[in-house]
Amino acid sequence: MVAGISLSCASACGSSARTAPAASIGTAINVAVPQSILTLPLIDARGKATSLAAYRGKVVVLGDSLSLCQEVCPLLGANLVQMARATARAGTAQGVQFVQLTVDPGRDSPARLSAYRELFRPAPANWSTLTGPASSIKEIWHFFGVAYSRVPEGSPAAVDWWTGKKLTYDVQHSDVVLFLDARQRERFIIDATPNTGGQAPPEPLATFLSDEGRKNLTQPEAGASWTVADGLRVVSWLTGKTVQP
Repeated sequence: MVAGISLSCASACGSSARTAPAASIGTAINVAVPQSILTLPLIDARGKATSLAAYRGKVVVLGDSLSLCQEVCPLLGANLVQMARATARAGTAQGVQFVQLTVDPGRDSPARLSAYRELFRPAPANWSTLTGPASSIKEIWHFFGVAYSRVPEGSPAAVDWWTGKKLTYDVQHSDVVLFLDARQRERFIIDATPNTGGQAPPEPLATFLSDEGRKNLTQPEAGASWTVADGLRVVSWLTGKTVQP
């Protein structure tokens, strides 16, 4: 499901009181996100209207995903939830928001995203699963250089973990995590597969994983995956407060 991400927007990282994480983790940049992107309408898992602008003043950890992904997104969710819980233990949860924004708005309704969150009980308060109008999703991900496209479902078709019905299509997409600072400037990009350290996502997402997804879980590729510790290094850099896994 992996497609490439464009880093054409990258520029030299701005000055900081702390050193940016190593290039082995990702790419440090310093790019303003325009209000025209930040204010595009989105919807949270409760059906409430929101936008990326709602998180101004917080570090935002933003990943592209879909609830019916079988290869990477369940691992992304597992890592983001672990990171969110780590910020709670460190007392920094109020200053960091973890966001999974869909690339499949046609199927990722608020009700489905709410069911997805329930699998991670208790879902951290600073972890959001968002959907929205297809036009908003397209503009946001186009700005961030995240590619996605609808493709035919494999054969035999997978069965929806929520409805029990066979899937009719899949969505191929980039697997990236973007970090925005409290001023809503894009500061870091991780373009790699999540490495959960072998910690499986909750059922039924673990069962829903494809062969490739199970391989990503149990045999993450060295040098091409990122861990919770890697993500928290970026969060620590942007908040100025150390957060341990």
